[in-house]
Amino acid sequence: MVALASRSPAQHYYKPYGAARRAWFSGRREVLLSGPANTGKTRGNLEKLHFCAKKYAGMRGLMLRKTRKSLTHSAMVTYEHKVLSEAWRAAIHFDTQDQQYEYPNGSIIAVSGLDDPQKVMSSEWDMIVVNEALELDEGDWQALTIRLRNKVMPYQQLLGDVNPGPPDHWLKLRCDRGATLMLESRHEDNPSVTDEDLATLDALTGVWYLRYRKGLWVAAEGTVYQDEWNPVVHLIFRFDIPPLWPRYWVIDWGFRNPFVWQAWAQDYDGTLYRYKEIYRTGVIVEDLAKQIMEVTAGEPRPVAVICDHDAEDRATFERHTGLSTIPATKAISTGLQAVQSRLRVRRNGKAGMYFLRDSLVEIDPELAKKHEPINTETEFERYEWDVSNGRKLKEVPVDKYNHGQDCNRYLAMHVDNPDGSIQALDEETASALRGFVGY
Repeated sequence: MVALASRSPAQHYYKPYGAARRAWFSGRREVLLSGPANTGKTRGNLEKLHFCAKKYAGMRGLMLRKTRKSLTHSAMVTYEHKVLSEAWRAAIHFDTQDQQYEYPNGSIIAVSGLDDPQKVMSSEWDMIVVNEALELDEGDWQALTIRLRNKVMPYQQLLGDVNPGPPDHWLKLRCDRGATLMLESRHEDNPSVTDEDLATLDALTGVWYLRYRKGLWVAAEGTVYQDEWNPVVHLIFRFDIPPLWPRYWVIDWGFRNPFVWQAWAQDYDGTLYRYKEIYRTGVIVEDLAKQIMEVTAGEPRPVAVICDHDAEDRATFERHTGLSTIPATKAISTGLQAVQSRLRVRRNGKAGMYFLRDSLVEIDPELAKKHEPINTETEFERYEWDVSNGRKLKEVPVDKYNHGQDCNRYLAMHVDNPDGSIQALDEETASALRGFVGY
């Protein structure tokens, strides 16, 4: 292991405001910073974690998110580039094997996700900072509380940050009954927020404006899959896809609007798993086709590539991949019903369609900056029924935030029976897969 720098790091200055300040001085066991985007919630929590690591020699801190990969481009960037001064970055060693920041006084801040429960649940911690706590379920949160028992600090704390969600979310209810202290963060708490930042948030509409600009816990009403979509059920941890599972690629063309490519695998009883996705604006089809071939190198080729109908884009894609494409069946109403059927949990306890976490190849920075959907799963709460001009609820969706949703629809229409029932594999193929060691 590389030796730690011996020089003493320069003093780091940070002044918390509002809710961040109240969290800084709170010794409550469970604290949640809740508020709109760009109010400094994550920065405030990580500043406190860093301060405690400096103050209490030998303390054990944990920086956590639902999955480890999602930390790399979120909280870890904030910690390394905003919380740590240049001198502290030189003084702290990051152990790549143990995945932890090691301080000169013996304190450590580990980084992990709940997709590695052994690391999280087999250790004892003084402070756990949860980024994007809305992603967790209550069982995750409660399991973390019992790991707060390292006892180096005078108090042990689980500290989370969250943009508001629906009012009946377990985290909001936990705060309402007093088990967790909710501190409401506002834009006035963040001196670095700019007029441009606020203008971006002011441009949001509907439930996203109420949550990300106003900081309100409100429900998304009138969404197309309101009765079927449940991220706790449909977003699952990654696993190794058995090589014999058939693969499908689905594409919705776009340039100014997002281009979406999804890679799916199908198990022996017909269940579909989205395991890879590109969701980008401003990139031409030729370059996207090359990227798709790069990120799927070594994988089985798809049994079908189902696309929107644009003839020029299809020809370009076929030329640069060597793969034939199939025009999608685009009947909207029938397609929506097929996806609804897929999302429902069946008698065997499984839904017919799942989305593996961290499937996105790369984040589109422009979409993220504008707080627009960055992948298919972030479209679900914004894909709404169109009730304008006298239209009836559940008649036709708004033609917006539907690029990944169109892909879902194209795939369901391709693989399922005309009556909407889920198409399982033929018995010969299913038997072969059941006997496959990797299944």
